[in-house]
Amino acid sequence: MAETRMLTGHDEIRDWAAARMGAPAIRQTSTAIENNEPFLLLVFDQRAYEDQDQGQDRPTDLGAPEIVEWDEWFEIFDRRNLGLVVAKDVPGVRESFHEIVAR
Repeated sequence: MAETRMLTGHDEIRDWAAARMGAPAIRQTSTAIENNEPFLLLVFDQRAYEDQDQGQDRPTDLGAPEIVEWDEWFEIFDRRNLGLVVAKDVPGVRESFHEIVAR
């Protein structure tokens, strides 16, 4: 595995995601789970641009992540004291490996 670094600053996380066509997203967890806090993730490429309009004929929740604004994502990120672990930059490589972890 490549060397990693942890990002915690909002601007550096936004810049890292934007360089990889990433967007902030939240997946709601089941109320049957003891800790029913939303699950944070970043979505990339085409998934970041999928139409969020469900339409009349589609269920409102298919378990897919919901693209959200960065402010909403960072509010949860900061409250939980999380960090974003990413691969160290290598010239000529745009690695999208990432993991959201407790600091």
